Amino acid sequence: MKFIGVIPARYASTRFPGKPLAVLGGKTVIQRVYEQVAGILGDKTFVATDDERIYDAVEAFGGNAVMTSPNHKSGTDRIEEAVTKIGGDADVIINIQGDEPFIQQSQIEEIIRCFDDPETQIATLGKPFGKEQDFKVLENPNSPKIAVDNRGYAMYFSRSIIPYIRGKEKAEWTGCYPFLKHLGIYAYRKEVLHEITQLPQSSLEIAESLEQLRWLQNGYRIKVGLTDVETVGIDTPEDLKRAEEFLKTL
Repeated sequence: MKFIGVIPARYASTRFPGKPLAVLGGKTVIQRVYEQVAGILGDKTFVATDDERIYDAVEAFGGNAVMTSPNHKSGTDRIEEAVTKIGGDADVIINIQGDEPFIQQSQIEEIIRCFDDPETQIATLGKPFGKEQDFKVLENPNSPKIAVDNRGYAMYFSRSIIPYIRGKEKAEWTGCYPFLKHLGIYAYRKEVLHEITQLPQSSLEIAESLEQLRWLQNGYRIKVGLTDVETVGIDTPEDLKRAEEFLKTL
C-alpha cells in the first residue's frame, strides 16, 4: 500500500496570520512539520498552500509544495485539489496539520497501521487522558473527545465530555473512564477522500463545528489509532511562545 503526506497551510489565519512562516527555534513552523513527516514519507511529503510566500518558503528549504485555490472551506478540500495535481498512484493520503511542528514519527506510523484493517476508510489518532489530569483539561471544548467501539472505530466526536459519568462528582470522572482526546491528524483512502469532499455539511458537523462528524453522519468508518505522545499545536502567538519552551526540553 502506498502513502503520501499532505500538509495544508494557509497564511490568512484569523488568530495568527502568517502562522506557517513563524519562526520556531530557528526554523519556520511549516519546515518543522515538513521535516517530521518527511522522516517517514520522504519525498512523498507535500505542502498544499494558497499563498506564494508559503510556497516559496517550502521550495527554499527543498520541500515539495503545491499551489491550491484560496476558496477552500476546509483543509480536506485543499488536500483533494492537491492530490489531483500531484497525481501518482497513492492508495492513502495522510493529512498532517500545518501547525503541529512536534508531530512524531511514531504517530504517523500508527495511523499507517490503521490501514492494515481492510475495513478502514478513514483513520485518525486518539490520546488517552491521564487519570491524574485536571478535570479542566478534559472539559476544554477546544480539545474534542472521541467515543470508540470495541474494534477501535469512532462512534462519535464531541467538544463536550463523552461519555457522561452518572453518579460521580466531576472531579472523579477522569478516574472512572478511559477518556480519549482527539488529535487532528487524518488519513483517507484516495477514493474516500474524493467522496467526502463532495458531501454537504451535516447537521452534527454544524452543531459541533467538527468536520469529521459529516463523515460519520454519512456512514463512513473512522479507525482510531492510539498514541501516548502529546503534541503542541500552534493556534496563537502565545502558543508559539509555549512551543519555544517545549522545544528546549527536547
